[in-house]
Amino acid sequence: MFSVEYIWQSPQWPAWRYDLAALATPLATVSQAQGRLLGRLADVGFEPRDQASLAALTDDVLQTSAIEGEALNPASVRSSVARRLGVDIGALAPPDRHVDGVVDMVLDATTHASAPLTEARLFGWHAALFPTGFSGLAPINTGDWRDDAQGPMQVVSGPLGRQRVHYEAPPAARLDAEMLRFLSWANAPAPQEPALIRAGLGHLWFVTLHPFDDGNGRIARAVGDLLLARADGSPQRFYSLSAQIQRERKAYYDILERTQKGTLDVTEWLLWLLQMLSAAVDHANGTLDAVLHKSRFWHRVHGAALNERQVQVLNRLLDGFEGKLTTAKFAALAKCSTDTALRDLNALVALGVLQRSGAAGRSTHYELRQDVAVAP
Repeated sequence: MFSVEYIWQSPQWPAWRYDLAALATPLATVSQAQGRLLGRLADVGFEPRDQASLAALTDDVLQTSAIEGEALNPASVRSSVARRLGVDIGALAPPDRHVDGVVDMVLDATTHASAPLTEARLFGWHAALFPTGFSGLAPINTGDWRDDAQGPMQVVSGPLGRQRVHYEAPPAARLDAEMLRFLSWANAPAPQEPALIRAGLGHLWFVTLHPFDDGNGRIARAVGDLLLARADGSPQRFYSLSAQIQRERKAYYDILERTQKGTLDVTEWLLWLLQMLSAAVDHANGTLDAVLHKSRFWHRVHGAALNERQVQVLNRLLDGFEGKLTTAKFAALAKCSTDTALRDLNALVALGVLQRSGAAGRSTHYELRQDVAVAP
């Protein structure tokens, strides 16, 4: 008798099943949280809204790569997103072709969510992720489905010779038909499933097919983001599901493996993803708080005579600078001498923007004043 090890081997594949009654409460909770967040954003000006979107998209790009163990440069990512959104963040980092590719994919998925998801669009995303045609030192097919020339597509971990196979994807010979069916479902004009359920199913379905040589996880999350953006009805993104998944990375891989080796009842997967989505929206509210705090700060110090070094370091403090600001750290951040840094810090103290803390001498550090109010 034929043994079913993976869900795509089921005779009923891909007839997804889920318990809508069990999902009703978390669906309502997430929908309400999304509504409250969008309501808050509707009450703020264009600049804070753009800054909140910049923060969310930057986080999304950084963390969707971090899930795969790839660390992108945060400054390069933020600059790339800002450049494409037309948001002024001051000096921009030099363009990075690899970073720009990930940013282009994420932005295309979210800002053009209403456009059909097509084979050509997916090929474009894949080519953007691997602009050189290589993954590391290995050449890969870009702009085409995998061909399994090197054997079946497997997700493995562990050292060579003692690797554990977590998952094996459908054979490449099935991909044309499988992807045609998936894309027809994704572009259905009258979907049967609730919008948030579709986002969870789309993510799972794509990563289960694993149609590319590499980049499948990142593209699966972009597919999920596209379906979430359709659910939101907004081209701007203010929360990052990828960032929340990165915070729960081990749990993500565990439930993905259990689901892909389970039955076509994917209620547990959808429950987990809704929990992650709820946490992502909560985190976005915290980000919006920080954006509004920063906006109010600059409004209060409007008219103060600040130089570029001072503005740069104050922005770092407002963005959540780790540790204590000392003269030496100011000098390192602003790329200036310690004498210049000390003069800049003393001027900020005199203006009432910063206050000294700690003992005198080398123990002295500086903090933002909560009651800052500089007259023009």
